[in-house]
This record gives sequence, C-alpha cells and structure tokens, in this order.
Amino acid sequence: MTTPPPATELSADEARRIALRAQGFLGTPDRRAGVRGVLRHLGAVQLDTISVLARSHELIPYARLGAVGRTAVENAYWKPTPGTSDAQPHAFEYWSHAACILPIEEWPHFAFRRRAYRGRPHWNHTLPEGTYEQVIKQLRTEGPLTATELGGAKKTSEWWDWSGTKVAVERALMHGEVVCVERRGWKRVYDLAERAIPADLLHDELDDAECLRRLVGLAGHSLGVGTRADIADYHRLKGEQVDAVIADSGLIPVTVEGWGKPAWADPAALATPPRGRHRTTLLSPFDSLIWERARTERIFGFTHRLEAYVPKPKRIHGYFAMPVLAGGRLVGRVDPAREGRTLVARQITLDGPKAVPAVAQALTEAASWVDCTDVRVERVDAPELRDPLTREVARALA
Repeated sequence: MTTPPPATELSADEARRIALRAQGFLGTPDRRAGVRGVLRHLGAVQLDTISVLARSHELIPYARLGAVGRTAVENAYWKPTPGTSDAQPHAFEYWSHAACILPIEEWPHFAFRRRAYRGRPHWNHTLPEGTYEQVIKQLRTEGPLTATELGGAKKTSEWWDWSGTKVAVERALMHGEVVCVERRGWKRVYDLAERAIPADLLHDELDDAECLRRLVGLAGHSLGVGTRADIADYHRLKGEQVDAVIADSGLIPVTVEGWGKPAWADPAALATPPRGRHRTTLLSPFDSLIWERARTERIFGFTHRLEAYVPKPKRIHGYFAMPVLAGGRLVGRVDPAREGRTLVARQITLDGPKAVPAVAQALTEAASWVDCTDVRVERVDAPELRDPLTREVARALA
C-alpha cells in the first residue's frame, strides 16, 4: 500500500488528547444521549463474563457518564425507549473486537463477516442432523429463547462441552439467521433475525469493500487517530482489509510525534482542538480506550495486561486490575473486590504521590455507584503512600 503524504503533523500530546475526546473522556459528555449515545459514539462495547464491581459493558458507560443506574444501562442496550412508541431494538450482539454490543444500524456492515462465517468450516463440535432446522423452527414458534430453553446449553458441566442445540444456535448466530437480542442472567437470548432486525436493515446487500470502508471509518472516528494496526484491531479486521479501503474511508493521513508509523485521523477530530473537563475514573480492562496494548503504551506510556488468566503466583497487579484515568493520564491501577457493602482495594499501584487524590476519588465514586458505603485499602505497591491514600479516601467518604 502506498500511503499519501501526511496532511498534518500532530504532537504526542495532541494525539493523546484527540484519542481521549474520541473515546468520550475529554469534554462534556452528551448526557441526553446517555448509554445509547456512548454505544453509537464508540461503535462497539465489549462483553465479558468477569464481574467484579460490575460487568464490563456496564463499566464502559459508567466510566464516561458517571453513576448511571445499572438497570438503566441494561435497558438502554436492549429495551425500547420508555414512554414512546419506539419498539425497535437499539443494539445487537455480534463478533467485532470480540463479543460486543453493537448499534443496530451497523447490522448491514457486518455482512462481510456473516458471509465469511457461512463459507468456512466451523468448530470441532458435532452438529447432529436436523438440529439446526429444529432450533430455527422452535424460535419461530415460541419466540425469543435461551440455549437452555431451546433444549440445553451443555452436555456436561464442562464449559466447552456444548450440546447440539447450543452448537446449532451459535452457528445460526454467526450466519446471521439468529440474533442475540439481550442477555438474561448472562445467558444469551436468541431470536430470529427476521423478527429482531428492522426490515430496512435486514439485508446482506453491501459488498465486502463497502462494509470494510464503513468499519474502518468508524474505527478512525472512535479512535480519533490511529495507526493501521490500531484501526484494524478495533473491529478485528485484517491489515490487508484496512489497506484495501483506507484511502476511501474518509480518514486523513497524519504523522504523530514518536509513533514511528503512518497514522490516520478522523477529519472531525482535527477540525477543533480537544478541550474540556477530564474524567477521573476506574477503567474496565476491556475498555476500548485501552484495547490494544501497543497503542496504550504508545499514547500513555502505560503497560496494561489483564491478569485474570495468569496463574495467581505470577500476577503483578492483581486479578482484575483496573487502570485509573485522571487528568488525561493513566496514573495507577486498582484490583477491586466487594465484601458486602465494602469496596475492597486489594492491591493498588500508584504513579507517585500526585496520583493519591485521583485514585481516592475514583475509588469512592465507584463505591457509591455499586452501592458500597465503605472502602478498604489493603496493599499499596509503595507502602509509604498507603496512609495518605487511606486518609484521602476517608475524607472523600465523609
């Protein structure tokens, strides 16, 4: 790929601020648009099974909007608009960066991925003859159902030992014949796409190039500025897929101080300098601000790794260490837990004494959001900062 000459050069600080604004952490959030506005702005909100303070898809809007009620978050994703005749869904779940909640209007732009799934071999799971057809028939007759209601999710207690029904409905989900219309007790609720997707969106008419142009443009908008690898990672595209369409995506070539690689920016992000209030908050390890480790290191000088899947003796920062964002910087980490109505900070890493007030604020705000009335600080990597942090937390709780 031949990259056009860069239209402008950005300092590292300008790029960082552009990225923060694009992700909703700099400036005044659009509270009227609420959780749905956050979803549309980000283009994808990652789901994950881990729940410590809350599940990741709840933490994402909290980090940007503050104490949004957790029920209100779920309703915003899956339920019709209260007090209106709007019965249309606002979101669907599909494979993007990972399993993600996506804005309903983006259904047509994932046609390229549905076609790819239809055209390739599937998992090693056995699909008994007639099971796929039976699942479709049951959903058509009975309406939205979980895998358990369809006949069982697993054959044994092993997480990977799916039943034929579960294999069939997941295959139908990947193909686009079935849609996950909500999560109920963390179980997917499946329905036929023909019922769940608005008629004007229910098609696979867009060719691969048009789908990819849209997703590359969306990634650039949501990142503000990014390298080829950053843009590809956002919706888990291949580098060559990005190369094929980026010239027609509307993104502008730029150079960024210290990046060492070509970059592209959203033209709207370059139109006005990013200004406004910085958010202070705990971040989910699955937050799109820090999805890509190399990008996080490049922008913030901060190495982030989820250690939930690392053997306990090898963990450095903790099971679910949440980066702390303050003043547009990542200033520490908190590994949280809950004991009744106490938020327990099991392990805290601080980027020096100046981070103490911000970490205390992030802890107490998060505690209030999850209905905890107390915060207990356990281990701090710099022991001399434990007492100042504990005093600052007590002051914030008073």
